[in-house]
Amino acid sequence: MNIIKVNHLVKEYKKIKKEKGLKGAVKNLFVQNAEYIRAVDDISFEIEKGDIVAYIGPNGAGKSTTVKMLSGIMQPTSGEILINGISPQKERKRVVRNLGVVFGQRSQLNWNLRLGETFDLLKRIYQIEDTLYEKNVKMLDEIFGISEFIDTPVRQLSLGQRMRGDLMAAMLHSPEILFLDEPTIGLDVEAKYSVRKFIKEINARRQTTIILTTHDLGDVQELCRRLIIINDGKIIEDGSLDDLVDRIAPYRNLIIDFYHPTIIQHPKAELISVDEARSVYKFRKDEITAARLIEDISRTAPIKEVGLLEAKIDDIIRTAYHQGSQNDH
Repeated sequence: MNIIKVNHLVKEYKKIKKEKGLKGAVKNLFVQNAEYIRAVDDISFEIEKGDIVAYIGPNGAGKSTTVKMLSGIMQPTSGEILINGISPQKERKRVVRNLGVVFGQRSQLNWNLRLGETFDLLKRIYQIEDTLYEKNVKMLDEIFGISEFIDTPVRQLSLGQRMRGDLMAAMLHSPEILFLDEPTIGLDVEAKYSVRKFIKEINARRQTTIILTTHDLGDVQELCRRLIIINDGKIIEDGSLDDLVDRIAPYRNLIIDFYHPTIIQHPKAELISVDEARSVYKFRKDEITAARLIEDISRTAPIKEVGLLEAKIDDIIRTAYHQGSQNDH
């Protein structure tokens, strides 16, 4: 079941072009030359209930603008958004009750209150029933261990503790959809682990649909079943990370250390370098597996050690950005 539908979404900003110099300043008083910039340029996609989707792109690609329109904060220039069949622009209050939003660089916690007091305040704002509130606090504490610092003033929390508090605050009213904008930015390894664990568990326990914008590709690899890449306001990729890797980087490199210097050719692999007893083979993943290649070569000469070099995920994503930009021009 599709919980989010986006059809031909456009967001334009008006930018006034000002002429330079004294003459230009005078002219600007009477004549305004305006140009329209498309931050989001005719995008469409659907997201099913329970999906964890990475929505990524370079800075200025249109990610945050899209999330703001999805959550009803911003009005689109044209196009349609439906959250559970309801428009967040036309019925924002109804939609917001079913959304949780966390912005990694902006906290929704009240710095002047203890963390527990902030949760109590949100309970009243969202009008959460006592039974549901207590149930959610207990469940979220099991994931986060938040009781250790629930009586600490928010301003005294570490960055990792504050992010855990923000995530818990976003889930107190049991939203079906969670928007996470850079949730692991600036966090240490332990705090990132905690946030990723939360995302996995809340998705598994509640079937919460999660849209994640991030520059941390570790988040994408570990969490997301689907990847939507946006660049210059347009969607340039939409599919699984594995499919993207297979298409952009179909080759792998196999490093084989023999006991003695030797040169062995293989019909489905290119021998790209030989350095004494070490040979490096390049092969297509869809034509032969590494295991089969090793097995074939080992019939000719005994193998001491093997290693496999995969393309780096960040290199693959950068290539996708670059290809998307070239296709637009």
